[in-house]
Amino acid sequence: MRRIVSVWLIDWPVTVRARSAGPTPPDPFAPDAGAEALILRTARGAVIHALNPAARALNLSRGQTQADALAMVPRLICHPADPLADARALEVLAVWAERWSPTVAVDLSDGGLEGLFLDLTGATHLFGGEAATLDQIEQRLSAAGLRARTAMAPTPGAAWALARWGTTTRIAGETEVRAALAPLPLEALRLDPATLKQARRFGLTTIGALYPMPRAGLARRFRDEAGIGLVRRLDQALGGTAEALTPTRPPARYRGWEAFADPLTDTAGIEARLPGLADSLARGLEADGQGARALTLTAFRVDGRAETLSVRMGRALRDVDIWLRLFRETGIARLDPGFGIDALMLTADLTEPVLARQITLGDEDAARSAEGLAALIDRLSARLGEDAVQVAEPQGSWLPERAERWRLALGRAEPRPPAVTQAHDRARPLLLLDPPEPVEAIAELPDGAPARFTWRRVSRRVSKADGPERLSPEWWRPRPDGRQVRTRDYYRIEDDQGLRYWLFREGLYGPEFTGAPDERPPSWWMHGMFP
Repeated sequence: MRRIVSVWLIDWPVTVRARSAGPTPPDPFAPDAGAEALILRTARGAVIHALNPAARALNLSRGQTQADALAMVPRLICHPADPLADARALEVLAVWAERWSPTVAVDLSDGGLEGLFLDLTGATHLFGGEAATLDQIEQRLSAAGLRARTAMAPTPGAAWALARWGTTTRIAGETEVRAALAPLPLEALRLDPATLKQARRFGLTTIGALYPMPRAGLARRFRDEAGIGLVRRLDQALGGTAEALTPTRPPARYRGWEAFADPLTDTAGIEARLPGLADSLARGLEADGQGARALTLTAFRVDGRAETLSVRMGRALRDVDIWLRLFRETGIARLDPGFGIDALMLTADLTEPVLARQITLGDEDAARSAEGLAALIDRLSARLGEDAVQVAEPQGSWLPERAERWRLALGRAEPRPPAVTQAHDRARPLLLLDPPEPVEAIAELPDGAPARFTWRRVSRRVSKADGPERLSPEWWRPRPDGRQVRTRDYYRIEDDQGLRYWLFREGLYGPEFTGAPDERPPSWWMHGMFP
């Protein structure tokens, strides 16, 4: 049976405004508090968006114009409303509520009825049962300074209605839903004002009054689509029509979770409990043959906030020791415990299959080297930041300066183009000059290797030469300076002192240079050095 919890955050806009007003703001819910209202600018002018209990006791109502409210209560304290800030704060609270369920959805109902939905199907036993779970949620929110009411039912609609209008029942099973909803007003079905107005004209005031009426006849009584909306809301509350919840964050398939009776007050306590969470997460991954490439540690604070710390890896792993080392490199001290942390959650945000790979005896050193390089990249990325560690990646180009590009070391590598594979079968220098530097060379025409060249004002005599390796021009990529794109002939050169270079001649005699006065003759360039 599905178990949905609806949390009604009473006077949420007033609460958000009070908590953001300063370190010690006046409590708008205190018995001696003055009348306060949040004002929203609309097409009708300035209207009341939210009220505290003292203002409601003076017969002020939401939607009333500010002018009328001040005429009735001249001492009314008015503040500007900020619905966007209210929504952002609700999303932050939804992340904090993931201590009870990985599926938490934001409920943006207007009229001061904002709240949360939690899917606790099959999980209430972890918190001592259904009644104990609701008590714990309300106590935690109250300790964080939030006024809330909760209810549990098989459908979101029923839980929403019981949390806001239920007086005697706050937990309903499949067999108790109809009886629990029957005495509640029609407002508990989350209907729009126009539908409610038409329903009252027909004498319909409670949900139970709708039960004996045929669905088709009920829908035809209303104008436009109001009747269809009424029937849909009724069926959603009773379970006849499914209603999906959209979680604030996609629920993690793999996670380790632990709650503490005594809150953790320092990072040493967090680090001491992290191995247990990692072991629990690794067991779940191993059972499905998966490994994690991204992990997030979430610390739930007693004041209603959640602190997160994430690490990423270049390959899928489920090695607990490596995970712990990466979190230490990233800095567990970045987690601010505040007044205490009462729950920790470790989730695998990105997973991939981990398959056993057979290697030959001769490949052991290469495999060990690759694993060591991957571990080094992970540690550097954790300590310095992902953007600070990059690796060279081949791309489809014959020209050496375009044959590689830099990408984030923890990013996904793209498939290697066949042309690049062929190009890298040839010897390439470890050091490339960018851009290539001009060289004066003496060589036999039309395509002989240099016999002597001058580079950086030093003349060098060639003792050995190998080439040419001809690279055709990429005519579809024009040069930035507008010059003609030419063929290159590359030579591996060794001078009389044993130093080795990589030179190329740009341009061919004959096909690309005929000797005309306005033509640019072929030129020599230094592109790199061999060790």
